[in-house]
Amino acid sequence: MAGKSGTAPTTYSPSPSTQNKKRRPIFNDADWVRSDGRGFPQCRPAFLRTGAVNSASGSAYAEFGNTKVIVSVFGPRESKKAMMYSDVGRLNCNVSYTTFATPVRGQGSDNKEFSSILHKALEGAIILDSFPKTTVDVFALVLESGGSDLPVVISCASLALADAGIMMYDLVASVSVSCLGKNLVIDPISEEESYQDGSLMITCMPSRNEVTQLTVTGEWSTPKIHEAMELCLDACSKLGNIMRSCLKETASASQE
Repeated sequence: MAGKSGTAPTTYSPSPSTQNKKRRPIFNDADWVRSDGRGFPQCRPAFLRTGAVNSASGSAYAEFGNTKVIVSVFGPRESKKAMMYSDVGRLNCNVSYTTFATPVRGQGSDNKEFSSILHKALEGAIILDSFPKTTVDVFALVLESGGSDLPVVISCASLALADAGIMMYDLVASVSVSCLGKNLVIDPISEEESYQDGSLMITCMPSRNEVTQLTVTGEWSTPKIHEAMELCLDACSKLGNIMRSCLKETASASQE
């Protein structure tokens, strides 16, 4: 419906007092509970689906709370002629954010650090000598950043590789833990990550009980890091079961 002639459109902007107000650390309270109601050792509900991009060799979509990721896999394709002969295949990984992924609009870009970590996390799980002289490209796009973005990207990329028929030793599942004061919080959201004293992320092949990537930031005591690793490994095992169920459902649906 058209507005009245000469009437200025209604706009909204945060007041300076609200915009500049510093938030109180959420974890200092003795009775602090997570804003989404989860317990400290409880992960967000996971929604996984393969075949999200028809033009790709394989693809997957993952939604963990407000974190939404889509991954496309292309290849194996013939490697460039300029490259030297290799008995094993090559893996290219790229992680990028949409311009609307974060609350601050217009900051979408490639993330070279995440791309490098994704490559290291997946490389150990892929049977590279099953596609010599060829290259597999993995493109991950974060549609919405809600916290624990990298673990979701890695798990989703593993599912997309399986959907593309790339031979792997096992699926790759990834989970992170944040240290907030004396508490260990698994699968943190963005607000929790912004206050964390340290973080730990484990990427593993659940069926083989092998770790492909371990990333630690901040200061950790030995007992705390052991507790965090146990939390992550247990969550990775459960996430691996969910990922396998997703692939089985896709295979069953294609046979019908």
